[in-house]
Amino acid sequence: MEHKAICALVLVSLALSTLAEGPTETCSMLPRERVNCGFPGVTASECQNKGCCFDSSVPGFPWCFTPKTIDNPPEEECLF
Repeated sequence: MEHKAICALVLVSLALSTLAEGPTETCSMLPRERVNCGFPGVTASECQNKGCCFDSSVPGFPWCFTPKTIDNPPEEECLF
C-alpha cells in the first residue's frame, strides 16, 4: 500500500511540473506545415529575434516560420 502512495505522489508532482512548463515549441516540422513569420528578404537573425524558426534549405516554402507547439507527452504509469 505504501508503494501506491509513493507512486501517486510522484505522478502528481510530475503532472504539476508538466503543467507549469506548458507546451513546448519545435522548429522540426514538414515544410507544408510552415506558417510564414517573416517578410521577403528576412535574415536568419531577424527571424530568430522575432522568436521564429529559420530554415532556407527548402525552396518554395517559408524560410522564416512560426514554431510548432507540441504538448508534452504523458508520463509513463508507475508500476510498483
